[in-house]
Amino acid sequence: MASFKIDSSGFSLDNRPFHILSGAIHYFRVFPECWKDRLMKLKSCGFNTVETYVPWNLHEPKEGVFRFDGMLDLVRFIRLAESLGLKAIIRPSPYICAEWEFGGLPAWLLSYPDMHLRCSWKPFLEKVDAYYDILIPMLVPLLCTKGGPVLAMQIENEYGSYGGDKTYLEYLRAGMVLRGVDVPLFTSDGPSDLMLAGGTLPDVYKTVNFGSRADEAFEKLKEWQPDRPLMCMEFWNGWFDHWGAPHHTRDAADAADEFAKMLELGASVNFYMFHGGTNFGFLNGANHDKSYTPTVNSYDYDSPLNECGDATEKWYRTREVLARWVDVDLSYVPPASVKRAYGEVTMDRAVRLSKALPELSEAMESPCPLPMESLGQDYGFILYRTVLPPVAGEHTLKIREVHDRALIFINGSFEGVLERNDASMTRQVNLTGKADVLEILVENMGRINYGEFLSDRKGITESVRLDYQFLFGWTIRSLPMDDLSRISFGSVADAALPFKNGMKETGEDTVSVPAFLQGSFEVDEPADTFLDMAGWNKGVVWVNGFNLSRYWRKGPTKTLYVPAPLLKKGSNRITVFELHGMDRPAVLLTDSMDLG
Repeated sequence: MASFKIDSSGFSLDNRPFHILSGAIHYFRVFPECWKDRLMKLKSCGFNTVETYVPWNLHEPKEGVFRFDGMLDLVRFIRLAESLGLKAIIRPSPYICAEWEFGGLPAWLLSYPDMHLRCSWKPFLEKVDAYYDILIPMLVPLLCTKGGPVLAMQIENEYGSYGGDKTYLEYLRAGMVLRGVDVPLFTSDGPSDLMLAGGTLPDVYKTVNFGSRADEAFEKLKEWQPDRPLMCMEFWNGWFDHWGAPHHTRDAADAADEFAKMLELGASVNFYMFHGGTNFGFLNGANHDKSYTPTVNSYDYDSPLNECGDATEKWYRTREVLARWVDVDLSYVPPASVKRAYGEVTMDRAVRLSKALPELSEAMESPCPLPMESLGQDYGFILYRTVLPPVAGEHTLKIREVHDRALIFINGSFEGVLERNDASMTRQVNLTGKADVLEILVENMGRINYGEFLSDRKGITESVRLDYQFLFGWTIRSLPMDDLSRISFGSVADAALPFKNGMKETGEDTVSVPAFLQGSFEVDEPADTFLDMAGWNKGVVWVNGFNLSRYWRKGPTKTLYVPAPLLKKGSNRITVFELHGMDRPAVLLTDSMDLG
């Protein structure tokens, strides 16, 4: 058993001074077969601790249904770190931010119309309690006081950036203690008076998060906590990307200098991120400041280890800094992953979404368009269908509050795209007056993970009007895309898909034939590879049934990371759901990444 303490003299582990040198690696963003490699590279860089969030939405995907297997085996990840000589810091739910879908909160919370998040609202606390009853007992044996590697655990996350409900924070603190957590607890917030006022508790250790101006940040922290050691719980040494925006990088020397400054001040530091990994599937988050901006699937973060786990210049610069304080082998060269270019894969099977609908979803009837959460759906797409009034000529179609991107069809003909950021949310449509059928396919591009718009229901969240008249009588199909095994594919020729340069020449607003395409390729030895979707427009890719990622021609991400453990010797399958069309039905597996 070990004793980890925090007092005016600093951190101590078994009554010996301990300097926390930590790096963030999120087990749920990395394949388990790669955990050891990433953790070894953390240790060989000079770090002594690994930090991770715990995403509630993955561990309780449906209310009352819990998962802790495979990529979600948190206990295995922490025990593996322990076996390599690393300590651990755990930042559990309910909320984690992390540029993660809904900040780690489960989508089913939004199925309750009166749900209030991240506060002492009793129905929310009841859901947290049910989750903590499962999660916390799994973590207690990992605590250093029980012989494990976990030194400390966090209460909430950057709560001062959201609210100031002290009853809520105290409830979480008490809930952890009641369930057996006896290691130090802490909070982490931005270094401002308002954030520290809202996000902290008087008797709980306080840390701050920032990427620069360490001296200013720590001076503010000392105003609030003058008698405890300094710690940056998130040193933002890189940054994340949004669709349609430039790829972010940070100069390695600049990040190293800021890191060195913190160590010179005697502070402990947690690199956020040390290794970012990937937002696989539909699990990227989104931001909303002046507009809605979804995050890309790569979470490379320009961190010391890149998306596929290779050491970057930032890794070497960071080790050089740490060598001034700890004993590290400066001659060691961490191994890069093996990469293969498997070449072009022809997508020789296809089926249009319209034909696959009965195999994907059952239709339900509703007077009004309903959001995904009302139907028990979390991610993916949702299709709305209604018959329009018998009026001919040009009319104005208006969707109120579409979250997030809608493709509009009249009698099967594509009429254009309406996106959440569009000011008017209207489209002019020409009707025949003879039972015209309106279909609206809405994509959930990722729930907001930070800020005032956190309660982010998906689909059509309000109403649809034709001119001034509300439309009623809807047929709705949930399309979570979590099981494609029932889809019957035919030939590409039979699907009659557009291969005339799609959006590149004609524009996103003029071409859309949503369809699934599938192809196979042979692998002699599985290795990391990168899927180049050049010539495709927008959609989702599955590899051997695993939801790999979204792609979008607007970038910045140009390639999708395919980890070696996802492949197998022999035949492998790629499935693509394309929304608009492509130059030609083929994708390329290359041996290099391009993040834009």
